[in-house]
Amino acid sequence: MKEYVITVVETNNPAILKFETNHFLTNGSNFEFKNIDEAKNSPLAQQLFYLPFVKTVYISGNFIALERFDIVDWPSVKDEVAQQLVEYLNAGEPIVNEEDDTKKVAITIYAEITPNPAVMKFVANKKIVPAVFEFKNLDEAKGSDLAKELFHLPYVKEVFMDENYVSVTKYEVANWDEITMELREMIRNFIADGNEVVSSNEVAVKSPESSNAQLENETLDNTSQEIINILEEYVKPAVASDGGNILFQSYEEDSKTVNVILQGACSGCPSSTYTLKNGIETMLKNMLGDKVSEVVALNG
Repeated sequence: MKEYVITVVETNNPAILKFETNHFLTNGSNFEFKNIDEAKNSPLAQQLFYLPFVKTVYISGNFIALERFDIVDWPSVKDEVAQQLVEYLNAGEPIVNEEDDTKKVAITIYAEITPNPAVMKFVANKKIVPAVFEFKNLDEAKGSDLAKELFHLPYVKEVFMDENYVSVTKYEVANWDEITMELREMIRNFIADGNEVVSSNEVAVKSPESSNAQLENETLDNTSQEIINILEEYVKPAVASDGGNILFQSYEEDSKTVNVILQGACSGCPSSTYTLKNGIETMLKNMLGDKVSEVVALNG
């Protein structure tokens, strides 16, 4: 019989505490319970909701994470909770009654490093979103259940999606060796369960935005349109392969400056300056001559 040991781990959210175990608790699935009614398939979560300060229960991989109400501080109760979890698990009590889903979608996800050491790209063997979506925080992720799940992991800083991949930006506190498998399995299981990566409402909002952007591009001056065409044809495929995206922002005719926005793995990448100066800027100068003198990333 397995003997469970609990390690208490703080997160970046002071209200959430992780209780890591030395054995896996689920078959690769992730669960979130907001109340005891939602936890009907998890005897462990139901037990935890009898603690009056427990607001949310997360069960994933080899840990249980608890979000507390403000009525207590973790230092005063964490040892009691850890002891209760150890006793429950070592008694062989059920954790989550996972139902076999015969409707699972065949999906393969592999992790791919990017030039940005803070970003990992998780690539699917099929198209998962119809357009580019960028989420800087949990509030921005309301239209994507997958992004919301990822943001519940304390080390996830940003989420970027395009076509067949998800790029995850992490905080420095975590190492990829420790979290890549968990992220890959979370993304794979989410898609395999037939869930929408981005809600149809969010996609509907994105479509008019794309149409408006197209109309705006058509009203731009000739040089701006030439720059957009070059970025679309030559630059976007390259940055997409690195887990990022580039958007044309503006062209300043007086200073001959091109302003762009970098997203995903390209945003904040240590090598982005080199890429801009020795790649994109050089290409635009060669193709447009003296119309371009400099390329500036507004958030790169």
